[in-house]
Amino acid sequence: SENRTGCISSSSEFPEGFFTPQERKDGGIVIYFLIILYMFLAVSVVCDDYFLPSLEIISECLGLSQDVAGATFMAAGSSAPELVTAFLGVFVTKGDIGVSTILGSAIYNLLGISAACGLFSSVVSRLSCWPLFRDCLAYTISAAAVLAMISDNTIYWYESASLLLIYGCYILVLCFDIKINQYLMKKFSPCCTCFTKAMEANAEQQPLIGWREESGPLIRPQSRTDSGIFQEEGDYSHLSTSLHGLDEISKDHPSVFTMPEADMKRILWVLSLPIITLLYLTIPDCRRQFWRNWFMVTFLISAAWISAITYVLVWMITIAGETLGIPESVMGLTLLAAGTSVPDTVASVLVARKGNGDMAMSNIVGSNIFDLLCLGIPWFIKTAFISTTEPIEVNSGGLTYTAISLLCSVFFIFLAVHLNGWKIDKKLGAICLVLYLVFTTLSILYELGIIGNNPTRVCGN
Repeated sequence: SENRTGCISSSSEFPEGFFTPQERKDGGIVIYFLIILYMFLAVSVVCDDYFLPSLEIISECLGLSQDVAGATFMAAGSSAPELVTAFLGVFVTKGDIGVSTILGSAIYNLLGISAACGLFSSVVSRLSCWPLFRDCLAYTISAAAVLAMISDNTIYWYESASLLLIYGCYILVLCFDIKINQYLMKKFSPCCTCFTKAMEANAEQQPLIGWREESGPLIRPQSRTDSGIFQEEGDYSHLSTSLHGLDEISKDHPSVFTMPEADMKRILWVLSLPIITLLYLTIPDCRRQFWRNWFMVTFLISAAWISAITYVLVWMITIAGETLGIPESVMGLTLLAAGTSVPDTVASVLVARKGNGDMAMSNIVGSNIFDLLCLGIPWFIKTAFISTTEPIEVNSGGLTYTAISLLCSVFFIFLAVHLNGWKIDKKLGAICLVLYLVFTTLSILYELGIIGNNPTRVCGN
């Protein structure tokens, strides 16, 4: 929202806090930080126990590869908070919160989450060339389309419809992903030799999922038609595991109320027991035999819980930032950008720890593509069915710098992965962290008017 001084404030997008400003300064801010930490724990629980297992079964039923599953269902579920934010910005607050939140967190999604996957994962994950190139190209086209639409500060129905058409073409490419991949590999096989050798070297060190070793170490490249996303055992056939096999595995799955053996995990389990109980009563656990066929219900309800938890998280972060006197522009580019992307961060790190690098990277880039679709859906609904005679007004301040930042971040993440030998490890995590800090620092300096020509002023200063 914009007041008469011309500064931008995000606090009016949320309800009033349960402490007065003076009470927060006198120590009440500690409660907000405890809630923030607990919301991080809650997102981790709902992703690990419900969201990712439901995604596993969906991928098995549809025969999706890791990267396609990460770019579609995983990206849509973990980006549910951004979809809710976009609808709120168009129909409720009638402000630019949707545009600023989605475009402002794009750099964190690309570089920040990639850094987290590399630094917090103890497993080195190999990456394929085509999935990352496909998703980066689709995101570049989508970002350029959105930036072109808001350059004149107005959104018309045909512009929002074109954004939906771009995403539809992206889904169509994913439907024929295997055939397109095989054609490109044959066409550009000399260029892809290094990637093939890297995959074979990784296979020699650790057998890929979906191949069994019988008389000797027989290693064969895994087909991208195999799903096998979360399977850690290596004694499955190379075809997708049948649902009957999944049912047998689920019989031995422990209850969510089973206490872990490790001391630190026991402490976290005790602390998260209230949220575990609440989720157990509201979400069917599709890992268990009785709820096996309810996996879509599990997916939808867990996505709704992720949205609710993220809303509370961003609300608490906003109030804590204001209490500490952090400028709105700085908070939007750092704390709020990270807060709205917590589900993407947690989900990507969890699958990266299992060695599924393609899925983690496709979720990172695919989430950004879905975020731009989140803008197109409410824009199209309002301009085509509600306010058909008036376009949507948006504020495109800082458009040029935003465009440069988005395109540069896509280029740098692709270049960093290529120079790192197409693998996710701590080296790539460190590189992405440095790039993220550089981009964020430049963005903050631009928003504060230290560099560039930005007339936006900071509230309270």
